[in-house]
Amino acid sequence: MPSRLHALHDVGTSAWLDYIDRPMLLDGGLARRIREDALTGMTSNPTIFEKALAEGTAYDAQISAAPDGRTPWELFELVAVEDVRTACDIFAGVHRDTKGVDGYVSLEVSPGSAHDADATVEEAHRLWAAVDRPNVMIKVPGTDAGTQALRRLIADGVNVNVTLLFSIDAHRRTIESYIAGLEDRARRGEPLDHLASVASFFVSRVDTEIDGRLQKMAAAASGEQRAKLEALQGRAAIANAKLAYRLFREEFGGARFAALAAKGARVQRPLWASTGTKNPKYSDVLYVEELAGPDTVNTLPPATLAAFQDHGRARHAVDQGVDEAMRTLAALEAVGISLQEVTDKLLRDGLASFQKTFDSLLAGLERKTASLGRTVAAR
Repeated sequence: MPSRLHALHDVGTSAWLDYIDRPMLLDGGLARRIREDALTGMTSNPTIFEKALAEGTAYDAQISAAPDGRTPWELFELVAVEDVRTACDIFAGVHRDTKGVDGYVSLEVSPGSAHDADATVEEAHRLWAAVDRPNVMIKVPGTDAGTQALRRLIADGVNVNVTLLFSIDAHRRTIESYIAGLEDRARRGEPLDHLASVASFFVSRVDTEIDGRLQKMAAAASGEQRAKLEALQGRAAIANAKLAYRLFREEFGGARFAALAAKGARVQRPLWASTGTKNPKYSDVLYVEELAGPDTVNTLPPATLAAFQDHGRARHAVDQGVDEAMRTLAALEAVGISLQEVTDKLLRDGLASFQKTFDSLLAGLERKTASLGRTVAAR
């Protein structure tokens, strides 16, 4: 039966699950979600794998059977590649039926290459070859080095998910690198019609950071100024994302991309990431409902997906209220909150969190391996 997630798909938003573990791949759970929840893709990251590896015994047999002398990173890559490859196979029908628009599964490069374009390209190619599926996306960070790598990877024919985008400027650089990579490829006479990329623009973390600043300012204010500061809470993230979507429409609506589209190129869709609501005062489907619309992807944690399936409303909203979004961001600047400073901080924090989680993941793999009576090589 058609569901609320089917309705979301009908307004142009592809729902991708922000979660992966081996049991759901093997027990039919993912295939059921594709049938019943209009699920059309999946993202993974070290946090997700850390949780999956720490809970239960689903990975024990593979870890026990791994050749001696593997480092924790090599063990992680071993299990992650198998999960992603299996998920790609389960999504193969979606990829085929949508003619390559959907059906993708993302696998992330390690944080050590975040500021090294050459290392990012090398690792992305290795992961691309290891998974060996046309519907895998290699996830690279939206740093300056990451966007340089994006151009080279697209030119090489690798699908890319650019992650940790917080600012409009970073989104603009990402789009420019994607289009430039397509142009590089076209100049070599190589096909464009099988390539796909998404720009993962983070949402709820912007509200969390800005709301915290507004609350401190409001606590020190009074009267009309306090009311003004309180009224700005919970509005920045969606405003920022709506302007990112406007940029997407502008950049892919011009003659430059039209020449590539004529050769089969696809737009680089905005993917709304970090869409689980952090503040319990806000709707648990806020960042899904307000950003739904054509040519978008929303990567939903399981709880958010379940919430939308239960009570979400699918409506074309992502390009509505853009003037109000501009006024909101201008009002934040007027009270002394620099969006650029906020988004720069969020990128730094995101990279640091990624590294911390990755280190924790590798430490967890060392403990898991020791519990199975095996040893690992030094990191």
